[in-house]
Amino acid sequence: MAVNDGLSIGALARRTGLAVSAIRYYEAQGLIKPWRNNGGQRRFERADLRRLSFVMIAQQFGFTLPQIKQELDRLPDGRTPTKEDWARISQAFRTTLDDRIATLTRLRDDLDGCIGCGCLSLQACALYNPQDRAGEKGQGPRYLMGDPRG
Repeated sequence: MAVNDGLSIGALARRTGLAVSAIRYYEAQGLIKPWRNNGGQRRFERADLRRLSFVMIAQQFGFTLPQIKQELDRLPDGRTPTKEDWARISQAFRTTLDDRIATLTRLRDDLDGCIGCGCLSLQACALYNPQDRAGEKGQGPRYLMGDPRG
């Protein structure tokens, strides 16, 4: 196959490990944009291999398809992302991941103590959350959401 012939959806599925139906779904979401050859068959650029690989990795990190699409929309169509493109994207994702790691660390460290939910049902709440001070900060587990104690 010549480079300018593009990849068939089957070839793209084999290369990425994705089901054809998943590739069609990502196409419908605007994450990749195939073109049609003279026979009317859907064809994909080789850059779509990297785009789909990025989608799969970003999903494993917990990013949503709209978040992923927002980043991919900044890349020119039909061009393989450059090292600079990936550096910019990874820096944006790194900030989000660092925030998640901090939240998970707080959860792990505070799991056996008060989470600041305002329940006042544990005897320890009188120590951790007297007069339901956490409830004044808003709904949910305030301390695990990053609010300072006290």
